[in-house]
Parts: sequence; structure tokens; C-alpha cells
Amino acid sequence: MRESELERYFCRKLQEAGCLTYKFVSPGNAGVPDRLIVAPGGRVAFAELKAPGGKPRPLQRMQMGRLRGMGCAVFVVDSKEWADRVARQMGGGPGAV
Repeated sequence: MRESELERYFCRKLQEAGCLTYKFVSPGNAGVPDRLIVAPGGRVAFAELKAPGGKPRPLQRMQMGRLRGMGCAVFVVDSKEWADRVARQMGGGPGAV
């Protein structure tokens, strides 16, 4: 499965779970995660999507570490199973993350 196909699946599953998904682009901040997720209850998380078996690059790992250090939930999604898992977790209501 290509990353673009997984991203479409991921966004559809999150929307079905009642979440908003935004393509996250931050000029001047290379390596930020691909998607910003806004979930019911005002919860926010980030997701980096990869083709199956793909791993984040060092700069991406650094950016994800910075976000986690600020208390943000950050997911690396490389399969439909992970997309489903994130959708369940984020769509689960307050306190799910």
C-alpha cells in the first residue's frame, strides 16, 4: 500500500470517529508530522504517515520528540491497523489520549 492510499484511509477513519484531520505544514520547520488531528473534547494530536514498514527520518524523530516533550500525542501510522487504532483512541471521547 502506498503512503497516499494509507493517508486517505486514515483521514476517512478519523472523520468517521468524529475527528477533524488537517494537513500540517509549518514553513521553516521541516520534519513536522503530516497530520494534525482535532478530536471531540478539544483533544489534539499529530500523526506521521509512512508506507508500510517505513520509519521516520532523524529530523522527523526530533520534531516528534519536541512535540511529545510538550505533552502532545504523536502517532506514527504505517498500516491500516494503526490507522484504526488511532481512530478508536482519538474518537473515544475525553481522556482517550
